[in-house]
Order: sequence, then C-alpha cells, then structure tokens
Amino acid sequence: MGQYRALAVEHRASSATSERFVGWVDESPGRGTLGLIVTCLFTIFLCTWVVIHPRVCKRSILRVSHKIALFLKTLVAPEFIAVEGLQEWSQARRMVKDCSNTTGDGLKLIHAFYVGMLALRYRTSRGDKVIWPNQFTWLLQQRLLDWRDHERWGLSIENIRDKSNADGTAKLLALVQVSWFAAQSIMRRAHDLPLSQLESMTLSYIPLFAITYLFWWVKPKDVLTPSVVDLPDMSEEQHAMFDSMAVSNIFDDEGLGKQGSLWSIWYLTPRVFEKEADDNALQEAQQKLSEADEKGPVQRIERAVNLGTKVSSGPAKETVLAHWDPELYRSKLLWPITCVFGASFGALHLISWDSRFPSPVESWLWRGAALASIVSMLIFMQFEKVVLRWDGPLTVISLASPFIYLLSRIVMIGGVIAAFRASDPAIYNTYVVSTYWIHIT
Repeated sequence: MGQYRALAVEHRASSATSERFVGWVDESPGRGTLGLIVTCLFTIFLCTWVVIHPRVCKRSILRVSHKIALFLKTLVAPEFIAVEGLQEWSQARRMVKDCSNTTGDGLKLIHAFYVGMLALRYRTSRGDKVIWPNQFTWLLQQRLLDWRDHERWGLSIENIRDKSNADGTAKLLALVQVSWFAAQSIMRRAHDLPLSQLESMTLSYIPLFAITYLFWWVKPKDVLTPSVVDLPDMSEEQHAMFDSMAVSNIFDDEGLGKQGSLWSIWYLTPRVFEKEADDNALQEAQQKLSEADEKGPVQRIERAVNLGTKVSSGPAKETVLAHWDPELYRSKLLWPITCVFGASFGALHLISWDSRFPSPVESWLWRGAALASIVSMLIFMQFEKVVLRWDGPLTVISLASPFIYLLSRIVMIGGVIAAFRASDPAIYNTYVVSTYWIHIT
C-alpha cells in the first residue's frame, strides 16, 4: 500500500511540474529565450525595413526620417504598406498603358515607378518642382516631350538602376531567412510542438512581406537624388494646364508653406486618382452652381451655401484617412484577393488559439484581439474613401474600425511581451532534423 501511495505522489508531482510555466530560458542544445527573440525580431526587420522603397527626398534628414516613419507604420500595421505597394503598382501600370502609344511601348514599369516616387523634377526660378505621373503623360501626349529624348531626362533604365540602391544580396538574405523561418514553423506544428506568440506574430508579417515585395520588385530603392530637368517650351495656356495638373505642392522645393516640413515624412505619397477625384468634385460643383444660376440668383446662393464649396479655390481641404484607387476597388479579381491579404495578418495570429497562456484572461484577450483585427480591417477596407468628417451613421463605423484595429494591435503586442514572463516550456522543445535525411544503403 505504501508503495502505491508513493507512486501516486510521484505522478502528481511530475504532472504539476509539467503544468508549470517557465520564464527566461538560457540557451541550450534546444532553444533559448534570447535565440528565439533574436530570430523573430531579425525576421520581422527583414519583412519591414528591407522591403520599404521610399519616395525620393532631396534633404538627407527628410530621406532618413521618412524611411523610419514608413518602418514604424509597417511594424504596427503591415497591411497599410502592402496597400501602398498595391496602389503604386496600379498607378504605374496605368501610366505604362496611357503612354504606350506615345512611347512605342518604350516606357516600362521601372520608368513609371521612378516618376511616381517623385524622382523627376523640373527647375523653376525659386527651386524645383515635382513632375507628377499625369503631368509626364500629358507632356508626351501633347508632343511637348519626345520619348527619344528620355535619356537626356535621366530616364534611361541604366541610369535609374545606377541611382537605385537595391541590394541583391539583401534581397536574397531576406528570402532565405523568411523561407527558413516559415519552414521551421511548419515543421514544429507537424511535430505537435507549439509556437510562441512572438513566432505567430512574426509569421503574420510574411504573406504581406511577399506581396509587397512582388508589387515593388522592379521599383527603384533608396534613390538619393532626383533627376532635375528643364521643361520644354510651352505656351501660356499650356503652362497653366500643366500647373493645374500637379497633384500636390507639398513635396516641391521652393521654400513655400509646408514644403520641407518634417511633418511631411508621415504623409503618404499622393496618387493621381486622388487629384482626378478632386477635379471631378470641382467640376460637379461648378455644374450645379451653373444650373442654379440659370434658375435665378436666389437659387444660386442657396445652392452655393449647400455645397459649401468655393469654386474659385476648389473643394475644401479634407483629412483623408484612406482612399482606394477606384479601378482597384471595383475590380472583381484584385479586390477579393486584396481583402484576403488584408485579413491574413490577424488570421495568422490565430495559430496561437490553443496555446497555453498564464491565465484565461490573457488567452481570451489574445483571441479577441486577433478576431477584432480581422473584422475591423475588413470593415475598414469596404469604404472607398474615409474622411474625418460627419457623413451619416456609417461615419461611426468607418472611423471606429481603424481605432479598434490599432487597439487590437496594442493588445497583441502587449501579449507577446507579457508571454515571456510565463511561457509554455514546450515552445523550447525541438524536433530532430536528422530524421528527414535520406539514408542510402
């Protein structure tokens, strides 16, 4: 009887030990906490900093600060940098199509990306100004610029590649590291070994890293200096038309207003479709005012007040949180794929759904945050344009969804950090790689 009692006590002791959580684990023949953290953070770094292809800034402080700002955005919300890559690719592809007749298909994606990243500028008496993709297309279509002179404008492929600091070694290193990390994680799950919450989060970056790299594969990277040219001779009317097509003047270098401000590092590069939307809104406002004017001065005044738009200065400035390219947003093929990738980041966090947490509260916080990030991101993506103003009951949903997403990200990041104070010891167990070697006898 005493022997059975001793065995029972020993079994309960071993069970209690197996249920314990561990804190910091030193490096061993298996895995340690430091090695796990370094591996994950290095992979995340490759999925964020290395993938970033910033726009061209003349001042070095703006150039470095802008890349750091993009890195922080990518770290917190990698979906948005993937969206940025997708919309840049969409704009570049459209530019190639619009210029095909005037260039004899000579303008390629690399040229379109180069112009779209604000790398082509023209001299003025006060400095230089950006030549936007729609302006460059217009110059070609008006025969004011001959594509045969594109090398003189610094647009030869050789010149662009020479300016680009894309490192093939860094790309290969990123590809090898990310592939190895993904393969290792799959093998751990195949052996019923759990992943840490940090590993689940790291895996979540990989699909968005891959799709962003795909969109930016031919885009020049870390271009230090723009190509500055002289505009061709134009009539006064042509100059006025060319100037009216500028998407923004914030990135010009004439010493005016907010130009050169450090705040500009946080601004997304404006897109041509946003300018076209503003122009269409202005034309619509002018048309409505014209119709009201035909009905009499009273109706014209009422219409002007209702529109709340000064036609002379264009539509009122808005704080735009998000704006989708209409062609992309209405695509029956690309849009569903975009939504899937938008939900992938939160969805991959659910790998840790059944992981052991120190308390039920932490477990459900992780699960709830992952689900909230998926739902809020999908809801946010259904609005073609999100503006910081009241526009009916749906405004509450459109503005609340990004707030909920950011809150869920904070919860998950906090959960990753807190998990290392008390982790499942099984996350440090390893499988035997030699099992998979092919032995020829």
